[in-house]
Amino acid sequence: MKWSEFSIHTTEEAVEPVCNILHEAGASGVVIEDPKDLVREWGDKFGEIYQLSPDDYPEEGVIIKAYFPVNSFLAETIDEITESINGLPLYEIDLGHNKVQIAEVHEEDWATAWKKYYKPVKVSNSITITPTWEEYEPTENEMIIELDPGMAFGTGTHPTTVLCIQALDKYIKGGEEVVDVGTGSGVLSIAAAKLGVKNVLALDLDYVAVESASLNVNLNRVQDVVTVKQNNLLEDVNGQYDMVVANILAEVIVRFVQDAAAVLKPDGVYITSGIIKRKKQEVKDALVKGGFTIEEVVEMDDWVAIIARKT
Repeated sequence: MKWSEFSIHTTEEAVEPVCNILHEAGASGVVIEDPKDLVREWGDKFGEIYQLSPDDYPEEGVIIKAYFPVNSFLAETIDEITESINGLPLYEIDLGHNKVQIAEVHEEDWATAWKKYYKPVKVSNSITITPTWEEYEPTENEMIIELDPGMAFGTGTHPTTVLCIQALDKYIKGGEEVVDVGTGSGVLSIAAAKLGVKNVLALDLDYVAVESASLNVNLNRVQDVVTVKQNNLLEDVNGQYDMVVANILAEVIVRFVQDAAAVLKPDGVYITSGIIKRKKQEVKDALVKGGFTIEEVVEMDDWVAIIARKT
């Protein structure tokens, strides 16, 4: 089977929205070539050195590659993707070079080769994320999250995801009820379950994300704790929760601060990321205005996570 490789040279800021556009368009696999991943140090505690060639990576920015089957709808699909990406500056997302290239590849050339980009990574004191095809022997008290990143969600090692997992590791005490808004691969819900919460409601508007999250929840055997549903943010979510976690765009976070406050118990914790540094103050101001106290602001590379508490 022949596949088309859609490649875009863009910025780290644009990675998540571009990947979202690609998987919504039906990408069967996505590779993110970020030079920072050659040696990425997460704080003073965690670091990984991948045995990868720098020649595969751009000198600056990020290259995102997505794979689509060659069919009669391909040209229309590519046009729609390009149009959606070109609309991202309306949300103040810097696309950088925004250089798109299209190439034809055979399935055997990419179906296994892209897996070299994903290795086990320790992302917090308690949790290591490993792709399903990698063998990994955990140490004592180390929890493993296995992910199958085949549906364009990566392996949970983007800085925004890592920041959220580290916050979950720090703030979960055990027995909490949690909502995960924009669950994607389900990695944050799985982390929360493994850290001992009572239950997690994992929500995503995209049915592909719901399917991916459900697969990974079952793979990690936490289906008794995590419920995955298709839903638009917190619409029609009832009840009171101890914690809300949302790894989404800053613009979206700002829009539903009041909804997050409405579903949180008094003193409940709101963990949010997906925030580029230059939008940090905007999100902080919206949270404070919405009745939250800022507990902590943590940063990694160009990304920010904010932990707030309902007052």
